This record gives sequence, structure tokens and C-alpha cells, in this order.
Amino acid sequence: MDVATALEGNWDFRVEHKGIRVFSSKVPGSPVLGFKGEAEFKVPFRKLVSLFHDFRSYGRWVHQLAEMEVLDHNDELEYVIRQVINTPWPMPKREMIVRTGLHASEAGAVALTMQGVPDYLPPRTDLHRVRETRGVWVFMPLEGGKVHVTFVMHMNPGSDVPPALSNAALFEVPYYSLQKMRILAEDASYKPDWPKVVDNHLHISEDIPGTP
Repeated sequence: MDVATALEGNWDFRVEHKGIRVFSSKVPGSPVLGFKGEAEFKVPFRKLVSLFHDFRSYGRWVHQLAEMEVLDHNDELEYVIRQVINTPWPMPKREMIVRTGLHASEAGAVALTMQGVPDYLPPRTDLHRVRETRGVWVFMPLEGGKVHVTFVMHMNPGSDVPPALSNAALFEVPYYSLQKMRILAEDASYKPDWPKVVDNHLHISEDIPGTP
């Protein structure tokens, strides 16, 4: 997903709660809306990048995550990740396989892109493989030791889920994921290791814009 297009799309404001703002947007060719969630975290920038490389802790913040594994990381800043998401009974759980990449973005921001690769593994009969997934996380450092976090995603869960149901429930994903991520990131006892491989590709400091 193109970062600029994702952030500047035709977004309709939906709700704000506890400092988390959620928007929706129509996606060409799909009956399922895309969503965007925004929030500010009072957390070191590098800690937030570390959180995204702490795959063992994804279950603490990804909404309705049932399973998580890293399938490949041939390129040091690209990963292929498999996630299984809980769904209401009797629908089978959703299985997503996405390729992620970490990139420098505008004004000192960092973007983590996600693109579905549904045919990376043979499908399982007990799970529903999601065919359409794409999104981006953008972390923008702010003054005062804060980070502006934007989460944009479009996921079509499958033809067995009515679009109206998907669109009604889509706000849960950005809201609860951002809420739980903020709690984890701002927890002083949570100290994820810094992924040193990032230093080979990106320069990420703790400098705060606008300060000496």
C-alpha cells in the first residue's frame, strides 16, 4: 500500500474514544470498507519500533489474535508473517499471511507496510485463508517525547461474512489494537530488545523535532 495514498485518501471520520480516532473509506472494487486509526503514544520512538519486532508479544496487542508465527525473513527488514484471527462461532478462524517491510518515510517517520501473500502456503481445511489484505503502520515522532501512530488497513474476510457485518465490526480492529498497543508501549516494565538489524538500513534516533 502506498503510504501517501493511504494517509491522504478520502477518509470519513467515524468515532473518537480515549484519544483514538477511527475513520473509514470506500475501497474500489470491494464491498468491505478500509479503516484508519490514529493515536498518540508517550513512548520513545525506538521502543515502538522494537515493539513491532517483538513477535512473541503480538498476542498482547493484536485484536483477536489466536496464532502468530514468522515464516520467513530473507531480507533483513522484510518478514513473512502468518496470523490466525478469532471469529464468532460457527465461522472458521481467519488465516492471514502477509509480507511486511520497514521503510523510512517523510519527515523522519517510519512506515511498516503489509501486503497479503495468500498463496505462500497451501490452505488448511480448518481455517479460512484471507485473500485480500493490505495496510500500513506509520510512526511519526513528535515533540515532547510522543509518537503519532497511524494504522491503515483493508481486509476482506471472505464471502462467508456479509459485507454489512464486516463493515459494522471493522472499527474494533484499529481501536482495540491501538488501545492495547499503547498500554503495552507505555508500560515501563516492558523493555523489548532493539532489533540491531534496523541500524544497517535506517537511522532512527531519539532526537525530538524542534528541540536543540
